[in-house]
Amino acid sequence: MADLLTVGDKAPDFTLVDQHGEKVQLSKLAKKGRVFVYFYPKADTPGCTAQACGLRDVLGDVGDTPVIGISPDPPAKQARFDEKYGLGFPLLSDEDHAVAEAWGVWGERSLYGRKFMGVVRSAFLVDKGGTLAQVWYRISPKDTPTRLLAALG
Repeated sequence: MADLLTVGDKAPDFTLVDQHGEKVQLSKLAKKGRVFVYFYPKADTPGCTAQACGLRDVLGDVGDTPVIGISPDPPAKQARFDEKYGLGFPLLSDEDHAVAEAWGVWGERSLYGRKFMGVVRSAFLVDKGGTLAQVWYRISPKDTPTRLLAALG
């Protein structure tokens, strides 16, 4: 895995396409206020679905803090995932995993004894102005919404 980010670091900026083909730029969002960014391995898998639906269920409690999901899935797959579960927040496509690498979340994973490179589930709260207020590497799907709410509290 690349160097891990820590609280107080500048969040690596990105511009990625969401599930509707719209460009989303972190620095533009962070000028307005805090932004929650989370990386997940693959759309419409059990853990990623639990995580996304958990975040969907707390959207009403996060005020004006945008929730942004990022995975290597193409926009069309992200769109199907959003539509299937009514997520209602941007799912960004990082197909070449360049953003995942910049954020230190692209690394070796293991599934059923097989090792491969992929996204290590992680989440970040970016402060207004673009610095990292919270960093959660290897976060569990069920802890993601509760950690976000606690950090915003």
